[in-house]
Amino acid sequence: MTMRQKVTMRTAQNTAGHNASGHAAPGRTTGNLVRSILGGLVLMAVAGSVLPASADDSPGVTATEIKIGNTDAYSGPASSYGIIAKTETAFFQMVNDQGGVAGHKINFISYDDAYSPPKTVEQVRRLIEEDQVALLFNTLGTATNTAIQRYVNQKKVPHLFISTGADKWGDYQHFPWTMGYQPSYRTEAQIYTKYMLAQNPNAKMAVLYQNDDFGKDYPAGVKDVLGNKYSSVVIKEASYETTDATIDSQVTALQASGADFLLVGATPKFAAQAIKKVHDLDWHPTFFMTNVSISVGSVMKPAGAENGIGIITTGYMKDPTDPAFKDDPGMNEWRTFMAKYMPGADMTDANHSFAYGVSMVMLQVLKQCDGDFSRANIMKQAANLHDAPDPVLLPGIKVNTSPTNFHPIRSMQLQKWTGSTWERFGGVIEGSGS
Repeated sequence: MTMRQKVTMRTAQNTAGHNASGHAAPGRTTGNLVRSILGGLVLMAVAGSVLPASADDSPGVTATEIKIGNTDAYSGPASSYGIIAKTETAFFQMVNDQGGVAGHKINFISYDDAYSPPKTVEQVRRLIEEDQVALLFNTLGTATNTAIQRYVNQKKVPHLFISTGADKWGDYQHFPWTMGYQPSYRTEAQIYTKYMLAQNPNAKMAVLYQNDDFGKDYPAGVKDVLGNKYSSVVIKEASYETTDATIDSQVTALQASGADFLLVGATPKFAAQAIKKVHDLDWHPTFFMTNVSISVGSVMKPAGAENGIGIITTGYMKDPTDPAFKDDPGMNEWRTFMAKYMPGADMTDANHSFAYGVSMVMLQVLKQCDGDFSRANIMKQAANLHDAPDPVLLPGIKVNTSPTNFHPIRSMQLQKWTGSTWERFGGVIEGSGS
């Protein structure tokens, strides 16, 4: 029974002639009492069929506000990603300044989990059980989101557009309340492998990956393409833990293998280390880098812009440093936002534009809710997006979802580092997203 129905029941009982102690009021017959109760129950049923979702159905929603929860790495080994949530905070401030959504202001509550799964569990429980958020949005990290996925689905809380491209975030059958956003890491690795074989059918590859579900998607994607040839083509693998100080020894071992192609699935801190170490070793493989660690501001510059020349990655967003997008309407929209709400920020850091784009899609979901912010309707609208507006996506790349497609972005384009920007080549490549 909903809160609104409880109120209606209480009103019906009072009109049926009960005093504060619950006894029948004097002067009322049993027949009249029964008829009154039945009449009240009918009114209650009718009211329940036409009244909008109650507070019980819509945690985190009042007449004027909707609470959205988030966790991000403001500290710890992936702290360069913390700027994503800071940008999203500014974005929702912009939305509120413009009047909010359907008369509701956004209360965006973001906590630091230090990229630590136990901390994520603690903070997400706080968001759901204490803050009573309506949904979770763009929570960061593969291992961290893995730690909360079952809990969030048991609680039936929308877990939307999470900030990781692990392939498993599209598992709508087993986790119907969790939806990814960016392209699958596994599909990305498939693209690199196909490109490698096209360039050199006799290639030998080395793979460096973070030892979690994020990193493991990269060798898995390579295996998808190579099949039983994997062990003869990938002649050396090395992994690292997020608690490691450096990955220098792993890169040295990979070089010693004699591989002429290198694939790195690493978060920004370790990606920058890998780029610098490969350069210091005077090793010149064809170098593939995960697209989550290609920010000019947080990876390429710290690694030494010249050290990464020739690195290949995939992209799905417009690079803020690419001269081709100097006068692009979508990027100018983002620049206008940044100038007003994040003045002085590093405009070469693509984490800012990523945050703006995914927030625009979240805003579209809220608009499609048309004032019904029940958790079920939020999830329904998230699974019914058609060319949703993300102004920072590359031309030809779209955001689409359906009840059987929880991979909103399935297309990418290869690009190469020139020393100052990422230069795109070839056409947009469609991935399977599964």
